Amino acid sequence: MKQRRFTGLAVGLAAVLTLGLAACTPGGETAQPGADGAKGDGDYTIAIVPKDSTNPWFVRMEEGVKTYAADSGMEVYQKGPAETDATMQAQVIQDLIAQGVDAIGVVPVDPGALETVLKQAMDAGIVVVTHEGASQENTMYDIEAFNNSDYGGFIMDNLAEAMDEEGVYTTMVGHVTNASHNEWADGAVAKAEADYPNMTLLAAEPRVESQDDGEVAYQVAKEVLKKYPEIKGIVGTSSFDAPGVARAIEELGLTGKVFVTGTGMPAANKGILDQGLVKSLTLWDPADAGYAMAALATKILDGEEIADGVDLGIKGYENMKFAEGSDKVLEGDGWIVIDKDNVDSFGF
Repeated sequence: MKQRRFTGLAVGLAAVLTLGLAACTPGGETAQPGADGAKGDGDYTIAIVPKDSTNPWFVRMEEGVKTYAADSGMEVYQKGPAETDATMQAQVIQDLIAQGVDAIGVVPVDPGALETVLKQAMDAGIVVVTHEGASQENTMYDIEAFNNSDYGGFIMDNLAEAMDEEGVYTTMVGHVTNASHNEWADGAVAKAEADYPNMTLLAAEPRVESQDDGEVAYQVAKEVLKKYPEIKGIVGTSSFDAPGVARAIEELGLTGKVFVTGTGMPAANKGILDQGLVKSLTLWDPADAGYAMAALATKILDGEEIADGVDLGIKGYENMKFAEGSDKVLEGDGWIVIDKDNVDSFGF
C-alpha cells in the first residue's frame, strides 16, 4: 500500500512553520489531514470498517463503498471483523493504522471501546469519520442518515398504527452500548409519551438486548412475551430484531395480537411482510451510508470546509446539517419505509 500523504509529523512541522498557530477540528482536536485548508493530491486510500463483515446489512454497505471506489478512481474498500465484536473491530482498525491508510470510516460496535484506537489513528494523521456513532469523541465527524430521535419517533408511529394506539410495549436494541439503537429507542418512547397516551412502556423490562442476532432476538422475544402476556408491541432497532420477534409471535400463536416494527432489509423481510407478521419496517440504504462516509473523508482530505448543507453526492445525503448543539454530528434525510406493497421494488 502506498505511503500516506499526510502524517502526524507533517502536521506538526506545518504548525511550526505557521508560528504555532494550530488549527482545530470541529470537535476541538488537533488538526487532521486537510482540516487546515491545505489541498491533498486527490489520490487516497480509504478503508470503511463495519460492525460485522458477514451481516447482510454491511454486505450491502460494501456495495456503496465499491461504487464510490469506481466513481472516484481511488483505493476505497471495506474491511470488517468476522462478527459483531468491539475488540475484533478495534484490531481491524489497528491493522489499518499500521498499513498507513489515509482515512478510516467506522460503524462502531461500541463507541466507548473504540475511543483509544481511534485516537491513535487521528494522532497518526489519519482522517477518522463514523456512522451510527453520534457519541463518539475521537472522530472528526459522524454521519447519521437522519435525526435519530425523529427516526425513533417514526418507528413508533408505525408500531402505534399496528397497535391501534393502545397497549403495553417494550423496546429492543442490538446492544445496550450501541449509541444509535438506544437513541432510536429513546425517540420511540418519547414519541409514545407525547402522542400516544394509551400506550405504556413495560416498566419491568423497558429495554431488552438482541446482540444483533436473529436467534437471540427470537429467544428474548419468546421469554418476554411469556413472562409479560400484557405486551402488545415491541420496538426493534437492529436489522435482526423484527424478524426474530416476528418468528416468536408466530410460534406463540400471537399473530394479529402482538406487533413488532423496526429496521430491516427488504429482501430479508419479504416473507414476514407478505404474511402480515410485520406491517412495515423502516431503514436507510446502507450502501448509501458507505458511499457517504468515503465521500466525507475525501472532502476532509482535500481540505474542504465541512459546513451545513454539505453535499456528499448521494440521495438523502445531499444537504447534510449539523445536529442541534453539535459541530460534529451531521444528519441527512435518508429513511425509507418498506411494506408488503413496495418490498419488491428496492433490489436489495
